[in-house]
This record gives sequence, C-alpha cells and structure tokens, in this order.
Amino acid sequence: MNQIVVISGKGGTGKTMLVGAFAGLAKDKIIADCDVDAPDLHLILNPKIKEKHGFKGAKEAILDENKCIKCGKCEENCRFEAIQDFKINSFKCEGCGVCKIVCPVNAISLKEKIAGYWFMSDTDFGPFIHAQLNTGEENSGRLVSTVRQKARTLAENNKNDYVIIDGPPGIGCPVIASMADTDIALVVTEPTMSGLHDMKRMLDVTKYFNINAVVCINKYDINPEISEEIEKYCDKNNVEVAGKISFNLIVTKAMVNGKSIIEYPDEKASLEIKKIWEKLENIK
Repeated sequence: MNQIVVISGKGGTGKTMLVGAFAGLAKDKIIADCDVDAPDLHLILNPKIKEKHGFKGAKEAILDENKCIKCGKCEENCRFEAIQDFKINSFKCEGCGVCKIVCPVNAISLKEKIAGYWFMSDTDFGPFIHAQLNTGEENSGRLVSTVRQKARTLAENNKNDYVIIDGPPGIGCPVIASMADTDIALVVTEPTMSGLHDMKRMLDVTKYFNINAVVCINKYDINPEISEEIEKYCDKNNVEVAGKISFNLIVTKAMVNGKSIIEYPDEKASLEIKKIWEKLENIK
C-alpha cells in the first residue's frame, strides 16, 4: 500500500482539484481529506455519510453552582479571563485546569468536549474519510492524525493499493501530521514568487522528515519565466517535477459544478493530470 499526500505551502494552489482527479484515476484506493479546519474535497466527491464520530479535543471547565461559595479564587487565577461573575465562558476557557486546582470546595470539574467530528463515507470514487473541526477549536493536528489512522486502517483491512490524502495548507502541525509515514508527497505550486517561496519551504519540511517529494506546477503557462525558475530549482535540488498543468477555465467550471476535472476527459488539463498520476504510480 502506498500513501500519497498532496500538499502546498498555502491554500488555493489546486491540491483539492488534484486529489479529486486522482480519486477518479486510481483503481483501488481510500481517499482522505486531512484539511480539517476548512475541508472542501467533499464538494467534489459528494459523499454519502455512513458513520459519524465525535472527536474529543481539549477539556473545558464546568462549574457546579450548588457547590460554589463565590470566593472568587477561580476568576482571580484564570489568565484567560474566562470566568466573570461566577460564570464560565466556554469560548474563552482553554481547559488548563487552574480554576479546578484553586477552588476550595471542588465546585469546578474538567470535562472533555466534542471539538469536531470525523466521518466515514461512500462516494462514486470509493471510500472517503474526512472530518470537520468545530469553529474556534484547536488540536487540529490530532484530528488530522485520526483521519489518517482511520484511512490507513481501512486500506489495510480492504487490502487497497493506495491512500490518497488531501493535506492542509501551510507547513504547521496539521501538515506534518498529514505527512507522517507517507510514501510520496506531491507538492503543488504556482508560477509566482510567493508560490516559489512556499514550495521551497514545503520541500524543506519534506526533506527534514525524509519524505520522497515531487513537484507539480499548476497553471504553469500564466508565467513561463517563473515556471522555468521552479524547474531549475527542482533540478538543482534533485527534486522531480512530476508534471505541469496548463491554465484552463474548465477546471473552475468543474469545481463550480461539484465535479472532478477527470469527468471532462478530453480537456488538456485532464490529460495533463492523468500523466501526473501515471508518474506517481511508477514512483517507488
């Protein structure tokens, strides 16, 4: 089983578009969306949810008003200003537990709260594991790890050939969690100076974690000069350019219609993505 994660230094480079296409091209796979803060792969795959599971992240403080003697020690010691007038603001509470420690009558307890949900779904392209972190919640890295673990376990049980992962944008904790133990990282970039900069950062991360990385240049023809600069950088650093995708309005049309670009098989961009997938299949 090969695990392929599609990542980029920022959002909007075409990661989800590519994963949606790969979902239609790969014959035997599990698909996973590890962008749990702002997932959108479901807009292409149109999943039918089979299972929904709560994800418990941080804890929150709960006040028992019947026990509270209104001494004010909890409010005095809360550095997050989550306690005012002997009431706990759940949006401000960080679950640190200081209030519980200083309460002289044990009127405060810590309770795990549902920070989001992960789902196991069916799609026309195959099984799909995805998640949604609740607004304002943290621990997205842990939820990403949960999604990856469930996808990998399902693939092992079903003896699938691939796990194809739509990674979060950036280079932070959620991205690192999405890359852990993967076989190939496809770094998607665009021919802009910021795109080149973000690609370099992303390649530094994959190198640090010893992950085999290849690059895809999306919309390469809108700026051929920087596309050439990206290719030169990759060549100098022994990074393979798996392929280039031309700018094509049909890609936007497909996304708006909730479809994969592969559903437009005769379009140039669709053919270019097919070649990229064929190359990924042959990388060992």
